[in-house]
This record gives sequence, C-alpha cells and structure tokens, in this order.
Amino acid sequence: MTVATIDSNAARAQWRSLLDTAGEGKADIVITRYGQPVATVIDYEDWVALQDELDDLRSARRANEVYQEYLRDPSTARPWADIRAELVAEGLLDDEG
Repeated sequence: MTVATIDSNAARAQWRSLLDTAGEGKADIVITRYGQPVATVIDYEDWVALQDELDDLRSARRANEVYQEYLRDPSTARPWADIRAELVAEGLLDDEG
C-alpha cells in the first residue's frame, strides 16, 4: 500500500482529492502538523476491519497510563470492591455473590 504524507494546510486545500485517494484504496494519507504526523485517512472498509485491534490498542494505552500514574502515586489506586461494583452496575461483569 502506498502511503502519502501531506501537511495539514495542504490537506485542507486538497481534502476532496485526499478522500477520493483513500476511499478508492489508492493510498493511506498521513496528515502532519509542524512536521509531525497527527492523523491518517484510510479507506472506510479498512477502518471497519481494524476496529477490534484499535479498541485493543487504545485499551492497552489507557491501561498503561493508569499503571504509570499508579507507579507515580500509589494512592491513586481504587479498591477492587469499588471497581467490581462499578463493572456489575454497567453490566460488564456478572454479580456472582
């Protein structure tokens, strides 16, 4: 797959063309701001296919942030009973005793 990189100002001016390029599967578009990549435009079907992996990646990233915060300040930890009650209330965990 071809990857095209474009500055955000140029992307704004060429937005329709970028959407056509990504939507037709011709290339993935990396948009930069001040020389640093900030976003990617990809074909919608590819994005749908990646949803589970993206969810896993984002969850892992968030878990690492929480863990790093805990390492900096262990007092930020919450008791398991509180977390369990929250998960049960949200229907994400069965209430088994």
